[in-house]
Amino acid sequence: MNFIRLLPVFISFLLLSAHFVRATQPVLVLAPLFLLLLLLLRKPWVPWVMQIALLLGAVEWLYSLILIVQMRIEFGMPWIRLALILGSVAVFTALSSLVFMNRSLRKRYSEMKNKNPE
Repeated sequence: MNFIRLLPVFISFLLLSAHFVRATQPVLVLAPLFLLLLLLLRKPWVPWVMQIALLLGAVEWLYSLILIVQMRIEFGMPWIRLALILGSVAVFTALSSLVFMNRSLRKRYSEMKNKNPE
C-alpha cells in the first residue's frame, strides 16, 4: 500500500529525470533515479531529503517554464499551453512532497526504537 502512496514521488522523479535527458544533462539524469533508491532505506532523514529534492525539482520546472516561455515569446510562438503544462508539473512535483505527511509513511521512516530487546 505504501507503493501507491509513494506513486506521486516516483512519477515526479521520473519526470525530472526525463527532463534532464531532454536537456542533455547526463549527470542530473541519474540524481532523481538515485533518490528513488533512497526510498528503500528506513531512516528518519529520508523524508526530509525527498521533500527538499521534490521542492528543488519544482523550482527547476518553474525555471524551465520561465526560460522556455521567454524564448517562445521572442520568436512569436504560442506559449500559453506550454506554461500551463509546465506549471502543472511544477505544482504536482511540489505537492508530491506532502505524501510523507501520511501516518503510514511517517511510521515507516520513523526511528526504530528498542531494536534489540534486552
